[in-house]
Amino acid sequence: MPRVTRGTQHVKRRKNLLKKTKGMMWGRKSKIRLARVAELKAGKYAYRDRRVKKRTFRQLWQVRLNAAVRPLGLSYSRFMDGIHKAGIELDRKILSTLAKDQPQVFEAIVAHIKK
Repeated sequence: MPRVTRGTQHVKRRKNLLKKTKGMMWGRKSKIRLARVAELKAGKYAYRDRRVKKRTFRQLWQVRLNAAVRPLGLSYSRFMDGIHKAGIELDRKILSTLAKDQPQVFEAIVAHIKK
């Protein structure tokens, strides 16, 4: 039976692993055993944080909206209730951007809600 060498596959696998851990500190960028663990954990955090990012941005939009409507005499919850009752179908991201970049338009929306 012929001898099977798998050296090229082994080298390729290690090279790809070290490519993924290139910017890491200490032995995690150069030692295979440490790099393998680091790459697995990095993948877990990346997967988790792609979902956490959505929560974080929603929190940011809520804080921005609350800060924008307080001087106009509303709270965030009253503002969102008014948005839904008025039938305005703008989401928090768009409203937050309006409040930050175009305050006159945002004030017009708040005035429409207060009626």
